[in-house]
Amino acid sequence: MDLHETLKEIKSKFRLFMNGPISQSMREKGMNYKVNFGIEYPRIKEIAAEYTPDHDLAQALWKEDIRECKIMAGLLQPAETFYPEIADIWIEDMRYPELAEYTVMNLFQRLPYAAEVVFHWMADEREYFLLCGFLLMARLLSRGLVLNERAEAEFIDQAFTSVESEYLVVQRAAALALRKYAEQSDANAKFIHKQLSTCLKSKKPEVRALIESYIG
Repeated sequence: MDLHETLKEIKSKFRLFMNGPISQSMREKGMNYKVNFGIEYPRIKEIAAEYTPDHDLAQALWKEDIRECKIMAGLLQPAETFYPEIADIWIEDMRYPELAEYTVMNLFQRLPYAAEVVFHWMADEREYFLLCGFLLMARLLSRGLVLNERAEAEFIDQAFTSVESEYLVVQRAAALALRKYAEQSDANAKFIHKQLSTCLKSKKPEVRALIESYIG
C-alpha cells in the first residue's frame, strides 16, 4: 500500500470512531483544527499499533491539519530519523498544549539528543518551545536523568524564570519539572522548597496559587 492509500485508510478508521460531542467540546474550548474527530487517546494509540513506525508516514500525518493525525504522527515517527531541525518545525506548528504533551510523551523523550535539545527549548522565548522543553525535562528527570552542576544551575534558573512566564501552560510545566527534580533526592527537595517560597511574593495571583499548591 502506498503512502496516499495508507493515509486514506487511517482517516477512514478515524471516521469510524468519531465522537461528535467530544469534538464539539474541543472546538468550544478553542481547538480549531480543520478536522477533529474527537477520538480519545487510547483509541488513537490502538489504531497506530496497526502500523509499522515509518518516517515518511509520520511526516505525512503531521502535515495534515487533523488532530488525530498529528497525535498519531508522534506514535509512528522513528526517533533515529527525527533530526533536530524537524523537531523545531513540529514545535513551530503546534497550537494546542494537548499536542505538545502527547508528542513529548510519545516521541521527544525517545530522541537520542533529548538531554541536549531540552536546554535549547527551555531557553527559548516562544510558548511551545518552552512548553515542550519543560515537559521534556520533567520526563527525563522522572526517568532518572542526573544533571551535572552546570546543567543543574541552568535548569533551575530557566525553570524559576518560567514559573513567572506570561503563559500559564509554561508556568505549570516549569513547576512540574521542578517537582520531578525535587523528587530525585531530599537535598533537591529542600532546595526547591526554599526557592519556591520566594515565589509566594509574586505579583501574579496565578503564580502564587501555583506555588501554594506545590508547597502545600
